[in-house]
Amino acid sequence: MNTLAEPSTPQDFDVVVMGEILLEVATDVPFGHGIPAQLGISGDALNVAASAAAAGAHVGLLAVLTDDDLGQAIARRVAELGIATGLLKFRSGQQGVYLVHCDPDGQREFSYARSGSVGSTLCPDDVDPAVFSTAGAVVAGGIACAISLSSRAAVMKAARVSGRFVYDPNFRPRLTSPQDAAAALEELAPNAFLVTPSFPGETSALLGCAAPAEAAAKLRSLGAANVAVTCGADGIQLETDTGSSWIDSIPAPAVVDQTGAGDAFVGTMTARLVLGNSLPDAARYGAAAASLVVGGKGGTGLVPTFEQTTAHAQSAHEGELPSHA
Repeated sequence: MNTLAEPSTPQDFDVVVMGEILLEVATDVPFGHGIPAQLGISGDALNVAASAAAAGAHVGLLAVLTDDDLGQAIARRVAELGIATGLLKFRSGQQGVYLVHCDPDGQREFSYARSGSVGSTLCPDDVDPAVFSTAGAVVAGGIACAISLSSRAAVMKAARVSGRFVYDPNFRPRLTSPQDAAAALEELAPNAFLVTPSFPGETSALLGCAAPAEAAAKLRSLGAANVAVTCGADGIQLETDTGSSWIDSIPAPAVVDQTGAGDAFVGTMTARLVLGNSLPDAARYGAAAASLVVGGKGGTGLVPTFEQTTAHAQSAHEGELPSHA
């Protein structure tokens, strides 16, 4: 069953994202029988892809969906977000699900049902070198490395064949150990154009570093070409072959749900890099997008247009950003 997918012939994408798509069940109060909930479609890969598309990139998403009406409904949502569906795979299995409860400050409580999900069947054969080698950038995350050995192998293959590989460690203790996540990061770093760990959680658990600059320098020593250490509400530490720089965060106009903020940063930043912005400017656009998405509920509940992101970034950093192309 592959009714919605576009032809799978190789084509040039600005950005290709790979990973797992999940059903999202969101509530405003703690979980319980009879509690009203909002259904959505999310997952780090979808969130990244949606933000990259909104930032102006031509985006393909490699993920595995169920070969039934549910899979087709998810594929329609992918298309609605402006993401090409030709790389989607459809197989028999169970779609992964997560439940999330957000409090008024946007803090979240998660419960996952994803063990053995159809998304975890992603494998190296799904990675078409003709597509991945011609993409402007390929984005993968630590979740895709953690959900199965075959998915991890697919990420490793993508990193080898991609001309510009972006890796978000996205460490989840419920999925993998710090040791395994650190090993994946160390193996992928030499092939990475950009790595985006978060401080302090990932920089401490995976790199043993107590400061953002220290973590960025360590990843550069492992072979990563560029590093953007996200430091929450403080900002972003950048490290490149031309030196270090600091990008201030942008205050959020409203905070409803913090789901997808980091994904929005990665997707927007990657898209703008491919489309010609400098690393610092791309990071500023990423920070602006991240501070807007927390105003919506769910990973793709609010995906700002690039015009909205640009206006927000310009208002926060007057005179620092060029007009968008």
